[in-house]
Amino acid sequence: QVQLVESGGGLAQAGGSLTLSCAASGRSFKSSAMAWSRQAPGKEREFVAAISFDSFNTLYADSVKGRFTISRDNAKDTVYLQMNSLKPEDTAVYYCAKDRTAYISRQYESWGQGTQVTVSS
Repeated sequence: QVQLVESGGGLAQAGGSLTLSCAASGRSFKSSAMAWSRQAPGKEREFVAAISFDSFNTLYADSVKGRFTISRDNAKDTVYLQMNSLKPEDTAVYYCAKDRTAYISRQYESWGQGTQVTVSS
């Protein structure tokens, strides 16, 4: 079973940038789509971005399109989320997830523990 460990969260000012990383251990990372989701206090977890196994396809929530970029390095078993032009409403715990398939299905079989992102105004 794949284990996922997020890092890179922290405090940023509005308009600033952060890059999140998610390191995977175990089999099948290279053959799986990956995704980021987030959960703000008092709200349900929401989809942020996803990437296919070969990086050919990506998908973004409307709320982050044009500001966030998902990428992956299969040689390092790591997926990234570059977050630019941050807004206070981006404040949330960000989770990495492993898709059940190689292509983006948004059905996940593994989740990381999450990393906190706080954006101050």
